[in-house]
Amino acid sequence: MSIQPSSRKPRVAVVFGGRSSEHAISVLTAGAVLSAIDRDKYDVLPIGITTDGRWALTADDPSRMAIADRALPSVEQLAESSDGTVMLPVDPASREVVYSEPGSVPKALGDVDVVFPVLHGPYGEDGTLQGLLELSGVPYVGSGVLASAVGMDKEYMKRVFISFGLPVGPYVVIRPREWENDPAAARKAVVDFAADHGWPVFVKPARAGSSMGISKVDDLAGLDEAIEEARRHDPKVLVESLLRGREIECGVLEFEDGPRASVPAEIPPVTTHDFYDFEAKYIDSAEGVVPAPLTPEQTAEVQRLAVAAFDAASCEGLVRADFFLQDDGEFVINEINTMPGFTPISMYPRMWQESGVSYAELVDRLIQAALRRPTGLR
Repeated sequence: MSIQPSSRKPRVAVVFGGRSSEHAISVLTAGAVLSAIDRDKYDVLPIGITTDGRWALTADDPSRMAIADRALPSVEQLAESSDGTVMLPVDPASREVVYSEPGSVPKALGDVDVVFPVLHGPYGEDGTLQGLLELSGVPYVGSGVLASAVGMDKEYMKRVFISFGLPVGPYVVIRPREWENDPAAARKAVVDFAADHGWPVFVKPARAGSSMGISKVDDLAGLDEAIEEARRHDPKVLVESLLRGREIECGVLEFEDGPRASVPAEIPPVTTHDFYDFEAKYIDSAEGVVPAPLTPEQTAEVQRLAVAAFDAASCEGLVRADFFLQDDGEFVINEINTMPGFTPISMYPRMWQESGVSYAELVDRLIQAALRRPTGLR
């Protein structure tokens, strides 16, 4: 492995975009992270992944990675070439990144010391990119292969939490083969589920985020349409019961002595949307309350559960844990997000800002934690 000269600043490759339906959200996050990285402390290399999977050299211009007139940004708009390709090393003995264009001699872009992957959804947040980086021997921000995969798949996330005795709400899964081969039986499974837990239910992709593809279904009449909408994002579908209560979020961050929880936040009821969906989160800027108006005992309990969920899934770096505080006073874990958004309105950095960790310090702590960790088994 090449040895980093002591006089050289660590080089951070910020990788963003990707093939998932959360491509644009990843670009928004990258813009915020690129703005926050201390350029006196780190060299930065922005690498965008297009919607068709090409790794592109992009402009280091956060101002172009923002929503403009309700239009979402993309890597295609930022790429310096329509056909140039960035290649990570596949040899753990080298961390040199290479850029090539058709008909041209490949150009070395220098070594990368750590990757900051701000990808959301499949093909980036789900362990696939993490596995590539493990093979390459390049340290990276965030959770490893297993935790990333568990954090992406809501079914297995819930199974892990249940095995650790953590509180999880009722759910049922519709697998691709079940819907494709016998939709009547799959439909009946949901009807039976609703008979036990009541309507409405929420129908969502099992492996997506940013509230993509989620529908609130009030009765059988809307079920098929909701399932097909979820399947546009993921062939495996999760159906959850409505949990009545307050939506509470809590951030977890890896410090030198282990994970710590932030002050929690509350997502208030959204009056202009049926629920806290994509439009509410990113277009209409729904605001959360930070810190959440909880009792000291409730705050301590949600912080305990957030760290317990972080540990149960073997997470690293960061997690945003989402809960419902039910009317009976008990917390239920809805899900964790191993690469939560870093947009200016995102809850994760806002919770840590209120906890005394500024945005720039948050980014720096994540990079430093990644540089401390070895790749491989740990």
